[in-house]
Amino acid sequence: MKHTIGVLMENKPGVLSRISTLLARRSFNIDSITAGPTLKDGVTRMTVVVEGDEYVADNAANEISKLEDVLEIERMLPGMSTSREIILIKMRVKDKERSEIIDLAKVMDASVVDVTETTILLEHADRPDKIDVLVKLLSGYEIMDMARGGAIALRTGE
Repeated sequence: MKHTIGVLMENKPGVLSRISTLLARRSFNIDSITAGPTLKDGVTRMTVVVEGDEYVADNAANEISKLEDVLEIERMLPGMSTSREIILIKMRVKDKERSEIIDLAKVMDASVVDVTETTILLEHADRPDKIDVLVKLLSGYEIMDMARGGAIALRTGE
């Protein structure tokens, strides 16, 4: 099972590396890791998704919280948080498939960001399970390449 951990940390060189190294040394399986600025100057939000049971997720969060530059850490529990990923999918298309793929993209709320005579590039940002569905639906066509970004997450409500 995948578990999401939110981390607020000081924006200093090497912090991201120390966190990923710590998790790798302790044999945690990192599914994805993303980081970006927050509204507060000098503070970065990192989202780490680890594979394992509750014990593994709690242990990973506990280990990360011990690092000096970590300001705050929280488990992003289902029903109390929202998670999103982004994906770009480049597909080789034949003329007869083009409209099918565009219709499928519309149904799934994906955007067509580039079209050539032989390719279509789709973009989609949604919950990880919805992205999995889109990839599965498109697997009947020729996917040339894809790039999937890691999860970002925030706690919902107050």
